[in-house]
Amino acid sequence: MVEKFIMAGSTPMHVCDTERGDRCVVLLHGYLESMIVWEEFVYLLRDKVRVVTLDLPGHGISVINGEIHTMEYLAECVALTMEALGIERYSVVGHSMGGYVALAMCEAYPERLDSLVLLHSTTSADSQEKCDRRRREIELIKAGKKSMMARLVPHAGFAPQNAKRLADRIEDVEELIMITEDEGVMAILAGMIERKDRDEVLRKTTVPHMLIFGRYDHYIPNDVAEEHVRNHPEARIVWLEESGHMGFYEEPEKCAAAILEMVV
Repeated sequence: MVEKFIMAGSTPMHVCDTERGDRCVVLLHGYLESMIVWEEFVYLLRDKVRVVTLDLPGHGISVINGEIHTMEYLAECVALTMEALGIERYSVVGHSMGGYVALAMCEAYPERLDSLVLLHSTTSADSQEKCDRRRREIELIKAGKKSMMARLVPHAGFAPQNAKRLADRIEDVEELIMITEDEGVMAILAGMIERKDRDEVLRKTTVPHMLIFGRYDHYIPNDVAEEHVRNHPEARIVWLEESGHMGFYEEPEKCAAAILEMVV
């Protein structure tokens, strides 16, 4: 992987690029993560495709740009990054919040996308309850209590049967949360609160797409996932039977095989 900073318009972006392959996939991390979460997963893909990972603004060591990072702004940053890399067409895999960004890209730049994979993500806007929960998270951070989130969020992301086996991964996620700048977390939360429903965007797009769900996902329960399956008969569906919300950690080989099915 070649690590570099690239200007996406006026936004500096921290990027890693394998730089080899005729087809390309860009992996978009989720909320409270960074491109480091893909570090080992990349090796399951790189022999088949060129792989680009990046820190979305507000995460990792990419910049923070104001008090709100909308999904549209993040999508534009990704598109401009790929343009700066000289990559005209590519597939996008979005994990959780990264899926919201991928959907915004599907709406704004469909001509650039070979395919789209939503990994533990949904098309829906936040419910009022979820918006309220995000606002409480903002207040926690303002009160200097981000450590509470770091203790709770990672454990909720993994299937119970994987907790012991992946204890080191859970600790890694805790650490990622603690080192993510408070201003960046709040900007992302504000952007997620404002994001719109893109169910119709996905239904009408001509971009081939796949939905990957985990049977033990605390954040996307089976009934919600099944509703998405019913609403999108045009999509390829993959269930990770032993995963929570972190399938690229919990069942990496199966997750990688599904992604390669879409992008190769």
